[in-house]
Amino acid sequence: MRNETKLHLYYSPFTKGVRGILYLLFAVLLFTISGCKVYSFTGASLPADVKTVTVEQLRNSASNAPALLNQTITDALKNKLITEASLRQVTYDGDLVFKGAITGYSFSAQAPTAQVQSGVNRLTITVQVSYESKKYPKDSWKQPETFSRYADASGNANLSDVQDALITDIVKQLMDDIFNKAFVKW
Repeated sequence: MRNETKLHLYYSPFTKGVRGILYLLFAVLLFTISGCKVYSFTGASLPADVKTVTVEQLRNSASNAPALLNQTITDALKNKLITEASLRQVTYDGDLVFKGAITGYSFSAQAPTAQVQSGVNRLTITVQVSYESKKYPKDSWKQPETFSRYADASGNANLSDVQDALITDIVKQLMDDIFNKAFVKW
């Protein structure tokens, strides 16, 4: 004769109740997620039917800005919108449209020292950006918004030596500001 072990699962009324609560929680979670907006870990909320974005090349209106700064900022904005808002970039007629210009680029001394030179030099970049939501016009900005950020370097540093690192830092801050103004709304 063979020894057979049978597994008997015991379901008590308590087990059935817990399972029912889990099903209810799952249903509530699905209902919440399937709302009319898409939420991301960045805090951004976009309507579910907004899928595309057009980012027009920013104009360089600052006379002393590096020639490729407008391309750098435009590419950074496209990348931010594609990666953090899960939007698809289109050349024209996107659900959302960003356009603007670099309006300021200045390198100035900030902290005087006893010597002739400054203790700290500051690079400041200012951009003016407009935002249009074609599907939800009330979300569009009434006027173009101005965003300005800066980064500091040692007073004895030459601008040409530190410019690329400062620009990278400033552009990241500007992208966060533009993104938050457009989508996080805080």
